[in-house]
Amino acid sequence: MTTTTPISQDEINAAVWSACDTFRGTVDPSIYKDYVLTMLFLKYVSDVWQDHYEGYKKQYGDHPELIEEMLKNERFVLPPNASFYVLHALRHTPGNGERIDKALHAIEDANIAKLRDVFQDIHFNSNKLGEEQQKNDILRHLLEDFAKPALNLRPSRVGTLDVIGNAYEFLIKNFASTSGKKAGEFYTPPEVSSLMARLMDPQEGEEICDPTCGSGSLLMKCGRLIRERTGSRKYALYGQEAIGSTWALAKMNMFLHGEDNHRVEWGDTIRNPKLLDSAAHLKHFDIVVANPPFSLEKWGHEGAEADKFSRFRRGTPPRTKGDYAFVLHMVETMKPGTGRMAVVVPHGVLFRGAAEGRIRQKLIEENLLDIVIGLPEKLFYGTGIPAALLVLRKNKADDKVLFIDASRDFEAGKNQNYLREDDLQRVLDTATARKPADKYAYLASPAEIAENDFNLNIPRYVDTFEEEEAIDLMAVRKERLELKAELARLETQMDAYLKELGYE
Repeated sequence: MTTTTPISQDEINAAVWSACDTFRGTVDPSIYKDYVLTMLFLKYVSDVWQDHYEGYKKQYGDHPELIEEMLKNERFVLPPNASFYVLHALRHTPGNGERIDKALHAIEDANIAKLRDVFQDIHFNSNKLGEEQQKNDILRHLLEDFAKPALNLRPSRVGTLDVIGNAYEFLIKNFASTSGKKAGEFYTPPEVSSLMARLMDPQEGEEICDPTCGSGSLLMKCGRLIRERTGSRKYALYGQEAIGSTWALAKMNMFLHGEDNHRVEWGDTIRNPKLLDSAAHLKHFDIVVANPPFSLEKWGHEGAEADKFSRFRRGTPPRTKGDYAFVLHMVETMKPGTGRMAVVVPHGVLFRGAAEGRIRQKLIEENLLDIVIGLPEKLFYGTGIPAALLVLRKNKADDKVLFIDASRDFEAGKNQNYLREDDLQRVLDTATARKPADKYAYLASPAEIAENDFNLNIPRYVDTFEEEEAIDLMAVRKERLELKAELARLETQMDAYLKELGYE
């Protein structure tokens, strides 16, 4: 296969997924995902660099100093010994793990503004891959997998940058679905993130934040919407992620998607929010989106009373359920005029009482809650429970809350359910119209919600009861008599046949 042969997204995805075979059976998927994703990153930057180098070489021929100058203008720098191809050439000699680690740190140092600390949690020279001989063999196989022609990721061959970003997303999604909850914690299904982004309707020039950003896909969906509609990259993405290796994925993901105008911090959003303004207050955003961990037990209850950002002034969430901690953090970071947010929550958030009931009441009385959307079950990896989407706004059109029951619109898969484009569009159209729809949506007044003790359980507002058709007893009796007569006729016929055959 020559370097100019075009390749489809599916072929790249399949080749990357088969590279995981090197680890299967020897290393847990929650561990090897970091190695495969990091190798994909290294291979891609090496191919881009090689492509551009050869392009300049064609242009400037025997002027190495000119080529060097041109390469300084690239989006990133690849030090000579850090290339995938150097590592691949040395794959049969001992020390693969150490060489790969050194290459990654050299890349980080050469691009410190974009990749600071990204590889600190990823150790190819780790005992997790077995003792020295086994580790060296596994890594040799991995280098060979990525050297296959199908994974030639040069821009001159794959065309758009998103091909690699999409392969990255594909891998993350597959790790989430095959390793259950452990990998699924940081992955929002693409249709759900698409729905959230479209509900938020991001505009050019806006600042968008995800305080539990995982691998960054939800943030990037919002950015992509702006680019698709306006062609502009004039927006900024902000995120924070508590798990170090997942934070590193988000940084690499942003880098691969060409999202240079971003700031993604590593740390616990509730205990230690890092997205602050120059006065050390919480930074405000036009859009805040998140799929926080469901009902997190140890979320930081012990420090909530003394929170210096006053995020819990409407009430302190229960010690063992952190859902409202994330909701209240997000509310606090919405810009006063344009601020809007969409958050995925388990259904308990809509009706649980005590502290959560008091917080819910405050949010409704302050007229912040805009839409409550019930989603189908089995949409999210690692949990079959249905979730809901809450949309809150600083500047609402009215004082009502729109309830949408979208729980019955989906395509059923073997282990997973999916939202189709029609399902998404129906939610979006209903949200835009902001009117009741039979058995699907209801616009509730503050008085009605208060009457329900601020319980937001969707069936209290959207009546999905299907009346059974009344039974016509006379018609049933008539049908029974007809069947009885038919049976008698068949019995007589059967007797005649038996007689004919000599049976009395």
